[in-house]
Amino acid sequence: MQDPTQLYRFEPDLDARTLGPGVLLLGLGGFIDAGNTSAILVKHLLDASSARVVASFDVDQLLDYRGRRPTMVFEENHWVSYDDPALLLYQLTDRDGQTYYLLTGPEPDYQWERVIEAVRGLMQRLGMTLLVNAHGIPMAVPHTRPIGMTAHATDARLVGEHSPVFGRVQVPAGLAALLELRLGESGKQALGCAVHVPHYLAQADFHDAALTALNAIVDATGLNLPNDALVQAAAEGRAQIDAEVAGNPEIAGAVNALERQYDSFIEAADKPNLLTPQANPIPSADELAADVEEFLKSVSDEPDAG
Repeated sequence: MQDPTQLYRFEPDLDARTLGPGVLLLGLGGFIDAGNTSAILVKHLLDASSARVVASFDVDQLLDYRGRRPTMVFEENHWVSYDDPALLLYQLTDRDGQTYYLLTGPEPDYQWERVIEAVRGLMQRLGMTLLVNAHGIPMAVPHTRPIGMTAHATDARLVGEHSPVFGRVQVPAGLAALLELRLGESGKQALGCAVHVPHYLAQADFHDAALTALNAIVDATGLNLPNDALVQAAAEGRAQIDAEVAGNPEIAGAVNALERQYDSFIEAADKPNLLTPQANPIPSADELAADVEEFLKSVSDEPDAG
């Protein structure tokens, strides 16, 4: 393996020795992110906080440009701009002044193991003791019920009381998942949060899922993260979704069917909801998991352009 430290560089005016320890949040685009959960969360944190770039990765070594071509703007008779991709490490502070970090950008196409070694080296150098990743996965659930989440971690204590929905499934690999696995193998802590997004909203911006992810990160890390703008956006999104459902009898019927299925599971089990953090497994879990497993197996090897 080539030297992982050659994959990134710190900003020229930055003294890395002055950076304090903190949690590392991961927000990579290009793989599964139903409801644009991770993308919304990343934008929210960058917009709501004073963020500074501390390091950048050499994306020319990592991306397949022809597989997901960046966009350019042409105006009349000349090229105006180029949306160059970037994989950046930001330093941010929460509302209490606590430092944390955010690594965000397109998921690398190449050199995964080398990228993982680079991230692990950065974590050790900057005193990052925990990595947290959150994204959305599509589920056969209605948007009118509490949003659930599948938690997974290198240490069962990080998962807490989240009960599993899935048994053993085989899915296409993602860099975030492999990073979590490798960190666990080396004795480091990492936590993943897969928020359950109604499958009919998988391609839309579902701010409620991003808010659920934010709350999960707060619970896991103790960070006091800003949420005001996200709370407002989630409320506006719910109102818009309800209006669209009400105006389309076919969609409304499908949502009602999901609600009846969802509620029947709860009533039959006489337990808290399967898909909420306090859930206990119930016999129909395999049926729910099968829908997602089939979706994951059908994911194209080519990442989205975003």
